[in-house]
Amino acid sequence: MAEPATAPPSTETERTKLAKRAAVASLVGTAVEWYDYFIFGTASALVFGQLFFPNENDPIIGTLSAFAVFGVGFFARPVGGIVFGHFGDKFGRKAALVTTLMLMGVSTFLIGLLPTTDDIGIWAPVLLVLLRLIQGFGVGGEWGGASLVAVEYAPEGKRGAYGSFPQIGNAVGLVMSTSIFAIVSTLPDDALLSWGWRVPFLLSAVLIAVGLFIRFKLTETPTFQAAQEKLEAQAASAKAKEKMPIAELFTRFKRPLLLAMGMRLGEAVFGYIILTIGLTFATNYTDIPRTDVLIAGTVAAALAIYTYYFFGSLSDRIGRRAVFVLGSVVAVVVSFPFFWILDADAVVLMYVIYAVGYAIGVGALYGVEPAFFSELFGTKVRYTGLSLAAQVPSILIGLWPLASTALLAATDGDPWPIALITAVCAVIGLVCAVLAPETNKADMTRIGEEHEEAR
Repeated sequence: MAEPATAPPSTETERTKLAKRAAVASLVGTAVEWYDYFIFGTASALVFGQLFFPNENDPIIGTLSAFAVFGVGFFARPVGGIVFGHFGDKFGRKAALVTTLMLMGVSTFLIGLLPTTDDIGIWAPVLLVLLRLIQGFGVGGEWGGASLVAVEYAPEGKRGAYGSFPQIGNAVGLVMSTSIFAIVSTLPDDALLSWGWRVPFLLSAVLIAVGLFIRFKLTETPTFQAAQEKLEAQAASAKAKEKMPIAELFTRFKRPLLLAMGMRLGEAVFGYIILTIGLTFATNYTDIPRTDVLIAGTVAAALAIYTYYFFGSLSDRIGRRAVFVLGSVVAVVVSFPFFWILDADAVVLMYVIYAVGYAIGVGALYGVEPAFFSELFGTKVRYTGLSLAAQVPSILIGLWPLASTALLAATDGDPWPIALITAVCAVIGLVCAVLAPETNKADMTRIGEEHEEAR
């Protein structure tokens, strides 16, 4: 059930204080949730193939199998997006966000306790798949809700800046996950494969407790409260014929949904060559030490903590589209040189290309998405719209590490097909951004009404 609406803050100072609290809650909760998710991707590239899918003849086959399980979680994400989007649009953002965090936390902790294939045979990968599905279901409803809490609380003219906070949380989660794996990867292989890989998963229990404590202190956003009060008034006057959020989304916001999906596809495909695919390529086909690649990813993510906020704030001034187009151009330009530099074993240049690609390219794309996507949908369908825009493309995105690893195996380590696909997806995102309306001046409380009047 929805929580009772709280009285709106009476002063500008109180509103700003609540907005900052919501932004921090989005950042911390998202950092914890994405830490959980990223450590699975890193473990897939480094150890899961050997532990759960051992293949003595060709280690890359084990890595392929591990990335297949990594991709399974992405199939559950749209389902989580629909379920939690509906729940968040009907009953409020807070309860949905607390539930997603708990699902992620419990499943991640249990992965750290899993016996391996040597211990229990086929049940080890079966249980890994099951827990990965639960992870994907939880994260499917996470991003949309965290983004809404930040954006719907944001002061006028600062939605881009405040919307960047859950993205900053994403970068913090990536920094934490790659840092802890960079540390445990220095262990001897026997120690890493026996107990070292479990440490990042078990540490999530502490982080989840912190995230839940902060999220329980949230109240519902003023925009959602206003929409609920309007619905109640309409119901009282017998004028309301309310549809399910997903039905209304497909009826009135189909075009914005498709454009947001295209933008998300371009951003995520490019981001994953840095998050996981680069690590797989470097580990199996170059002489660059895996620790250097992990540190490069950590440094790039640390820089993104600042660039997400910079690009979010910049979009408040020059527009969402301009910033997203900038990031798309960087993605197209970087796609081929990224692999050329790794293939040349150029460690110093690797640090540079990681920083440019992630902090600037992904920074501009991902940093502006919460505000941009939120402003495309009305309040009654916004949670569902954001969740589906982010998670439906995840079905393709989740297969990307698997497909790219298969391409590497098929071409004996030649990365040009991966670079080409990445560049094409970035162009798709660029075109969708150009076709989308500029929204940084939109009235969040009237977006649904404007669509209704235009029908």
